[in-house]
Amino acid sequence: MPNILDIRRRIRSVINTRQITKAMKMVSAAKLRRAQERALAARPYAQMLTNVLKSLVARAEIYDPETGEPKHPLLAQRPENNILLIVVTGDKGLAGAFNANITKAALRFLESKPGKNVDIEAIGRKGRDFLRRRYPAAKVQTRSLADLEDATEMEPESAERAGPIQITGEHVGILGKVQFAQASTLAENVIRRYCREEIDSVYVVFNEFKSVIAQRLVVEQILPIEQIGERAVRMAEEMTEEEKKRAKEAAISAGVGLRTTDVTPESASQFGTAQVDYIYEQPPAELFRALLPKYVSIQIFRGLMESVAAEHAARMTAMDSATSNATDMIDSLTLAMNRARQAKITKEIIEIVSGAAAM
Repeated sequence: MPNILDIRRRIRSVINTRQITKAMKMVSAAKLRRAQERALAARPYAQMLTNVLKSLVARAEIYDPETGEPKHPLLAQRPENNILLIVVTGDKGLAGAFNANITKAALRFLESKPGKNVDIEAIGRKGRDFLRRRYPAAKVQTRSLADLEDATEMEPESAERAGPIQITGEHVGILGKVQFAQASTLAENVIRRYCREEIDSVYVVFNEFKSVIAQRLVVEQILPIEQIGERAVRMAEEMTEEEKKRAKEAAISAGVGLRTTDVTPESASQFGTAQVDYIYEQPPAELFRALLPKYVSIQIFRGLMESVAAEHAARMTAMDSATSNATDMIDSLTLAMNRARQAKITKEIIEIVSGAAAM
């Protein structure tokens, strides 16, 4: 029979753990609200940029009329021999299967590209640590975002590879407060490598966030650009109904709204399709060449922000489940303690009665 003192000690330990998980749930809920607001604030700019590019496509020749080749290098499509994969995970754990699902999706993507050379840019400590244990780092010095910001002009990477799959960049600690400048710096490096034909395509794997109950794990191709405004999703994994139910319960208990971040302003949506002959200060073709790299930057920036929001939502749900499990465990231990105490009292009464009968 378990010792009553040990059960009480364990109950106190579980109560302390429940207080921690409850506090972490509320912190994640507060951070999730801010992440949702930032995603909503950035949505109009991204949508307007997309529609301006759509308008420019209708007014400028982006393909050579004689050869049919694209005039901008980011539109050029080549045989996919060298691939760049950007893996966006979190810097911290205690978020359920959030990081594990992203790394599994990255492994599935790598398995779907046999015989290809794949360079990996790992964003987030969890993904970096996972990939480090499986793939070698590039023999050239692995660069971080700080290195990319300091370098004005970088030499092309060495042709010598550490293996078919190698890690060429590690970016840890940038997800605490995502800045557009960081995404722009990473995008400039990616664009530079693509224009030099060091890589033939660029993919990003992240957790797409629209609301607490509307998330999906996606592998999206961002280069080459196939069609402005149309996302090239190559792999997608939706939340299960059970996961949606748990996320909804956690959001309601934490007071987090279920609103979506996928909001398109009417003014932005009408810009590209309006039958109006806009007058541009620069020629449309020149504007198109200047704005297309910003389109790539905003795609990466969106992936980082949505991944941050999805991580907070996953941690809030995980901590809510942990709090509920701790409550169930306390109830179970309390019942076991009461049974042990009752059994002890019953045993003492039997001993007293037996002693009195013997006398």
